[in-house]
Amino acid sequence: MTALTSAVAAPEVLDRCRALVRPALRKAVGRMHPWVAEMAAYSFGWCEVGGGPAVAPGGKGVRQALAVLGAEAAGASGRAGVPAAVAAELVHAFSLLHDDIMDGDAARRRRPTVWKAYGTGPAVLAGDALFAQAVETLAATPTGGPAALRLLSGALGDLVRGQADDLLFASRPWTGPRRVRPDAYRTMAEHKTGALLGCAAALGALLGGAPPATVTALDRAGRHLGVAFQIVDDVLGVWGDPAVTGKPVHGDLRERKKTFPVLAALDSPGPATGRLVALLESAEEPEEAAALIDEAGGRAAALDEARRRVTAVDSALADVPIVSGAAADLRSLLDFLVRRDL
Repeated sequence: MTALTSAVAAPEVLDRCRALVRPALRKAVGRMHPWVAEMAAYSFGWCEVGGGPAVAPGGKGVRQALAVLGAEAAGASGRAGVPAAVAAELVHAFSLLHDDIMDGDAARRRRPTVWKAYGTGPAVLAGDALFAQAVETLAATPTGGPAALRLLSGALGDLVRGQADDLLFASRPWTGPRRVRPDAYRTMAEHKTGALLGCAAALGALLGGAPPATVTALDRAGRHLGVAFQIVDDVLGVWGDPAVTGKPVHGDLRERKKTFPVLAALDSPGPATGRLVALLESAEEPEEAAALIDEAGGRAAALDEARRRVTAVDSALADVPIVSGAAADLRSLLDFLVRRDL
């Protein structure tokens, strides 16, 4: 992956944006019903079950950083993007709570998921409350208005489409006319992951007073970033170091997930394909399948696609005038997200 340089390292950018957004995010969560607020705080790593203080790993804060940088890209203070950052982070948390229920995931960031800690019904309720609070946060901004809500609702619609496709992929066969093709996966990833990343950056720019062309360009850049981010996740899910990813080695293969490297390998017929299909349809351990995917070019195809998306992000950012400091921070963040530990 081509390195993108910046005067400020991406972790510092993320730390700065989290520090700026955190008070407003905590205030937004505090406006919820106390029980629901506790579940939301637990999901953010702020407390344990029962409300006691916790020092637990939270997320990177990518979406809130994109919103802050979107405002700065328009020449405004990062504070102008804080409501967008809060809304994007609340929607992301809402999607994770519901996603964990749909996927039956029992752990996230090395802790029980909300539905495991509190129950399925309460977790659904907490997710609904996070979504409602995100809409309320944006609706209360004097500068966003209907345009901001339209951006958010469009992203939510795409997120639901992406999640629906992802769930349906699980029931489709590995071979034949109904198999999942890489193009269908790209569309799913753009909707499920890219839509909210693009929305966060675009919302920040909108609240920062950016012209429509800049808002649109940042939305497009975020969508390309989402596809790259998801595909890199897929590569790490097969070949990543468990000490770094927090996931068991070959975890996605063990669950027989239809990830991009697998689909790309199956889309390139060769001597390894037949054996790979047999392994995927069996209950055998995934070590041989991982080797066959690599041999069939699945890992290389995935990394090539991620690189293409990085180039597309750069092209989108080059199409519009963006304040130089914010542009450098955006590129630093992009490099950090798509390279990680590949």
